[in-house]
Amino acid sequence: MPMHTFQSLTNDLERAGFQHTDTVLVHSSMKSIGKVEGGADTVLDVLSDYFGKEGLLVFPTGSWSSVNAEHPVFNVNTTETCIGLLPRMFRVRPGVIRSLHPTHSVAALGKDAAAFTAGHECFDTPCDRKSPWGRLADRHGKIMMIGCSIKSNTFLHGVEQWNVPREIVFAPQQEMLYSEDGTGRRVAVPSWRHTGSHSAYYDRPESMYRQSGILRDRRFGDAVCHIFDCVKLAALVGEILAFNPYYFTSEGQ
Repeated sequence: MPMHTFQSLTNDLERAGFQHTDTVLVHSSMKSIGKVEGGADTVLDVLSDYFGKEGLLVFPTGSWSSVNAEHPVFNVNTTETCIGLLPRMFRVRPGVIRSLHPTHSVAALGKDAAAFTAGHECFDTPCDRKSPWGRLADRHGKIMMIGCSIKSNTFLHGVEQWNVPREIVFAPQQEMLYSEDGTGRRVAVPSWRHTGSHSAYYDRPESMYRQSGILRDRRFGDAVCHIFDCVKLAALVGEILAFNPYYFTSEGQ
């Protein structure tokens, strides 16, 4: 397989139809991209250069596997993400701003990054409509899934919680969690935690995604890259859930 470079990966983004002004959230598998000159740093350099000047580059930096009732404190600087190599490296890069939600934070670089990430700790659900997850739709954002299953699309947790009764998606009791910012300030974040394995069914409407043009496939290095339009995705899934609120559960088929 060829060695991918800064320029070849930049060309892949151009061929995929991305604009430098786009807001793009990236789910990623570094391994799927193949051999890259300069490794993961080059991949982040490409994405940051392409989107991080005129647009907005966003990575999920969730920590739901380590922040819980037994270990309730999230620190924006020291709590590691459980999602993978590229998010772990991205969140500590210069200029990157991480939101303060204890379980479903995001990190952003570029235009309006501070405004985009602000206030995430004010919501008692991970993906509130007014949180950064909802702001993806407000900004007509795109989701770029590099070598990942479409089941990993965290944005759908948001769309689901915006459209169905709370008891379908959340545990019956809140957890009292805490977020610490870089100054040591700590705030309480009473939090509803997702329940069940809803993401196991997030590929259920794949044929509808493709027929409606919401989902398209391109290449990024060696990886198959699934690209979603956030506004269209939220609208279609909202219609599905209005008809069947249990669609993303084992009872939904």
